Amino acid sequence: MQRERLTEDIIVFRSSLYAQVTAGLLLTDDGAVLIDTLLYPQETQRIRRFINEGLRTELRYVINTHYHADHSAGNCLFPEAEIIAQRQCPDLLHSRGQSSLQSMAELDEQSAPLTLRVPELLFDECMTLELGQMRLSLRACPGHSPDSLTCLVEGEDILFAADSLMPLPYFGDGDWLQLHDSLLEMREREYEVIVQGHGDIVLRGEVAGKISSDLDYLLRLREAVGNALADGIMQPEERIRLQDCGKSHDGLHGAVRLLHIHNVQKLADELRDEHLSMPRRERMDGMDIEQEWEEIWQQK
Repeated sequence: MQRERLTEDIIVFRSSLYAQVTAGLLLTDDGAVLIDTLLYPQETQRIRRFINEGLRTELRYVINTHYHADHSAGNCLFPEAEIIAQRQCPDLLHSRGQSSLQSMAELDEQSAPLTLRVPELLFDECMTLELGQMRLSLRACPGHSPDSLTCLVEGEDILFAADSLMPLPYFGDGDWLQLHDSLLEMREREYEVIVQGHGDIVLRGEVAGKISSDLDYLLRLREAVGNALADGIMQPEERIRLQDCGKSHDGLHGAVRLLHIHNVQKLADELRDEHLSMPRRERMDGMDIEQEWEEIWQQK
């Protein structure tokens, strides 16, 4: 696991075990805030030891940016902290999160002790959290998932965008239009730094270009899928290449290709639903995205 200090009070952790997923630690005079946990308990436990033994401070809050296991599985490892999330998160954890934990336990015996813990402090559209000298602005940001949120550290203009911004826009568990609109809203202001949910940190000079590139990908993807369906192509994921939509295979050790395929399938299903005469296809294998990424990650 890598650790990077953005400011004196803001630290980012990046997993070495799973898809470069990130977590953020915010330090104040009145305790700490953790933005997301990591997928594997051994890495999340290292964060816990760093907080308790290295920094000798108290963790007051954990913010779940969305319900996916790679961002919430470690909730149970911080019983002393209150968990904050968007209002839809608990229902999604109850309906889908338990199966993800079971899948993880089958993949890795160290994950077996993890238990489901759902957030207690919930909000709908926005929430302000003040702790010590730090003020955080939490906003719903649906698209990647229904319950996605972002967290802005006010004064520092550092945005923890979670999976709303990652090496490739991904809406396989969400909605194309919602993600498009969330990115448009994100583009309306400037940031010093954006911490992606996976991969590298985006610095000030790169932010506008990154968001515009993601919006361009979404638009080109929608056009390509629409054209493929109009031409009678029933499996557009076999025809629509990542580079044709303005993105490369760089990043996340090849996982972006898998995400692109799922994007094509999800968007094709959405467009077919608008034209009921077109048969709906199921996902390729029905696996959880955590399982799929895990298989790619183990092959890197």
